[in-house]
Amino acid sequence: MGNTLDSMAISEGVVRVVNEVEKVIVGKRSAVELAMVAMVSGGHVLIEDIPGVGKTTLAKSLARALGCTFRRVQFTPDLLPSDITGTSVFNQKNSTFEFRPGPIFANIVLADEINRATPKTQSSLLECMEEAQITADGVTHSLPKPFLVIATENNVETQGTFPLPEAQLDRFFIRMNLGYPRREEEAQILGMAPSATGIDNVHPVLSADHIVDLQMLALGIYVASPIRHYIVDIVSATRTHPQVQLGASPRGSLALLRGAQSLAALRGRTYVLADDIKELAVPVLGHRMILRPEARLKFVNAAKIVEEILAEIPTPDSV
Repeated sequence: MGNTLDSMAISEGVVRVVNEVEKVIVGKRSAVELAMVAMVSGGHVLIEDIPGVGKTTLAKSLARALGCTFRRVQFTPDLLPSDITGTSVFNQKNSTFEFRPGPIFANIVLADEINRATPKTQSSLLECMEEAQITADGVTHSLPKPFLVIATENNVETQGTFPLPEAQLDRFFIRMNLGYPRREEEAQILGMAPSATGIDNVHPVLSADHIVDLQMLALGIYVASPIRHYIVDIVSATRTHPQVQLGASPRGSLALLRGAQSLAALRGRTYVLADDIKELAVPVLGHRMILRPEARLKFVNAAKIVEEILAEIPTPDSV
């Protein structure tokens, strides 16, 4: 059922990172853990929330705690695909074109307000996110490992934005929001000295190579047959639900499996429980579903539908 040392290595590493990030992100431990689940699973994160709740700070502090390279891209309507991936420049000395990498060549890339860029620019991330590579002028360039895209969206102001197409949304491993801090948490933030909330207070506790090792270890977390069938039953139910026009794809099933393995390791276990699946079902599957128009008119959201499915499907008795 896996190696206990492996799961403990992941758990200890993730806890160190989360504790470090919490120096500047107060009261958002579950969100930081979700981001780490995506990182250990080799996935990407979409954060939808209002301005000023710490989306950018979370990305920066996470990169610093992981000891990874970090680049930020501010998405705007005039942003070009080459502004992200890079471009070929003519070298007059040797009369050849040389590829100059764009900001996508980093371990963690913050795609800030991704829905403000045109669909053409948004689509430049598809190959990057799925295959960790880009193709320019017929030449394929591998991206550094590990590779994580953290994209943000302001879900309040939609004027002048371009909604992400379903193919783009499906590339994100997890969708989440941070939300307002609780009363005592906001009071704690106000009581902190300005110097205590800066990114400089976050120190590297892991390295990029260490993260790659953790990703490989997580693949060894044991998943019993009943748990695998439980995942299939949940995802299948999203495809047949009367209020869903298009359910989650097999990519969603794989993401739920990989995420559950990472979450189990984060908890210090060598095996996946049904509770791991339940905890990740909404953030992993919610954005992979297209609801019917009548459901949207009734203000039914994907999270509610996933929760209904979880309540209806019997939980496996054992791992």
